[in-house]
Amino acid sequence: MASKRAATAASAVPIRVTILTLDAHFADAFARARQRLATDLPGLQLSMHIAAEYATDAARTAAACADIAAADIIIAGQLFTEESAGPVKAAIAARRATCDAVCAMLCVNEVVQCTRLGKYSMAEADRSTAPWSPMNVLKKLRGERTEGKSAGERQLAVLRRLPKLLRFIPGAAQDVRTWFLAMQYWLAGTDANLANLVRMLVNRYAAGPRAALRGTLTVADPEVYPEVGCYHPDLPGRGITEDVAALPATGRQGRVGVLVGRSYLLAGNTAHYDAVIRALEARGLTAVAAFASGLDAREAIARYFTDPKARLRGMTTATIDAM
Repeated sequence: MASKRAATAASAVPIRVTILTLDAHFADAFARARQRLATDLPGLQLSMHIAAEYATDAARTAAACADIAAADIIIAGQLFTEESAGPVKAAIAARRATCDAVCAMLCVNEVVQCTRLGKYSMAEADRSTAPWSPMNVLKKLRGERTEGKSAGERQLAVLRRLPKLLRFIPGAAQDVRTWFLAMQYWLAGTDANLANLVRMLVNRYAAGPRAALRGTLTVADPEVYPEVGCYHPDLPGRGITEDVAALPATGRQGRVGVLVGRSYLLAGNTAHYDAVIRALEARGLTAVAAFASGLDAREAIARYFTDPKARLRGMTTATIDAM
């Protein structure tokens, strides 16, 4: 009972976490993640700043920089243009040495270089020849060519294997492992994954007055979803499947391919996609909504909008009437 009371007291310790990202597609997942975290981290002050808003608004930029200056943990993802990173990169750099942790992923180099997790500093590791330095490890993300797998799928398969391998290397390699796990949580940005990303960083790196939080949280492994697949709002779970035959064949007037964003699906931000699918179905059409990770949809187009038997003969035969 005493240990339970101590854990409860520790969880109420104030800690500030600031997340910076490119656009608002995480907004719904972020709101649900905040609700999930309220129970086991009642002292958490969690904020999110969206570059699409602050990059053109001086007041929002000032608010983002103020939260960065006060944050104990900073998470930055997908600030991969100067427009999105420029307004905040100096503020992040100013905090990297003094806050508990900075975790930057898929950002411009100056922001990624601010990553500091325990014994691991991205800027120092880039100059390292250690086999577990991220630049050496990232080279492996090209992955081996596998029949029927896209480059993105091969890379993500390697990304999932790396934390399992790094688990057995002591020292700063454990902090590198944390960075790769953070990438997994981020790239499959459900509310559960975003919540566990925050839990993982707090659980491992809370310091100073917040050190009592270390080791008090249960952190689940990243949820895993297909890199290429199909979507329909009537399917169970998140509406995601890898089998195009699982999609409802609702119309006889034709088939329309619809390209959708995987990150929007995982974040539960699908109202706009659902409206398009329902509108097509209302006109007697079958909607074939497909996605691929990142911005390259060629694998989704090849896999779900063309005939696989024709591809084996070196031909391209569409299985949709419009896209």
